[in-house]
Amino acid sequence: MAENANIKWSGKTGGQKWMQTSLIFMFKCINIRILYGIMSIIIIFYMIFSRESYKAIYYLFRERFGYSPFKSFCNVYLNHYKFGQIILDRFAFYAGKRFDITIDGNEHFLNLRDGDDGFIILSSHVGNYELAGYHLTSEKKSFHALAFGGETETVMKNRSKMFCRNNIKMIVVKGDMSHLFEINNALSEGNIVSMPADRILGSTKFIDIKFLGKNAKFPMGPFATAVQREIPTISIFVMKESVKKYSIYVKKIDVPSVGNRSEKVQSMASSFTSELEKILKQYPTQWFNYYNFWE
Repeated sequence: MAENANIKWSGKTGGQKWMQTSLIFMFKCINIRILYGIMSIIIIFYMIFSRESYKAIYYLFRERFGYSPFKSFCNVYLNHYKFGQIILDRFAFYAGKRFDITIDGNEHFLNLRDGDDGFIILSSHVGNYELAGYHLTSEKKSFHALAFGGETETVMKNRSKMFCRNNIKMIVVKGDMSHLFEINNALSEGNIVSMPADRILGSTKFIDIKFLGKNAKFPMGPFATAVQREIPTISIFVMKESVKKYSIYVKKIDVPSVGNRSEKVQSMASSFTSELEKILKQYPTQWFNYYNFWE
């Protein structure tokens, strides 16, 4: 475990406010397949002019998966196209469109949701995690989602509107680290806290873990919080299957019963990254960390 990870990724949805607002309006009267078709062409130009994201994903396929140069290039295109589809799906949902959802391991979520204690959900930047907040709901417990504070006004406004309907509140990451108090209060009151476990936000503390054959930096905070409070933890992955279908995978991440604090944190992080690897191997084009993750 160490400090001072230097990860550079804005985490901000692209496009001007009027473009994002127009998308929501268009989805009320246009078939999503038409916009997918337009996106398939736009992606080519995005790959040409966004070299850093291209190189980061090409590295994933060429070096971490061991694909040939041609197969890696094809999968880079598919990855960018899939990301574009998922962004469009997000705005389609804001416009009232719905998707077919299947849930694997839902019993893990339901058992914790119906219990008395708070618990942690570990998220990651694969698939379309935001949809989990609209389908895995809880009336008994409020759902607190740790969110990047620099998102666009349109996205934040629509997220808030959708989340309010499902008893979900956003905890915005702040430079003064005050969001940590909000996390502790939510868990102390027996509620649910969702935290990204594959990207370092706010704190500089990280854990070095072998991921897809090479060490990468994962945030220490989510695992340290779970170990310190000995609180139940699950990970959730929401993966796109087809135009109108998603699969949600709920995985239990146990807090180890033996070892010192540092060993328990490392063990939990390893359990999470193991589940993340399995998902990524099943859905290789749905990895959306567009920076040098293994730097």
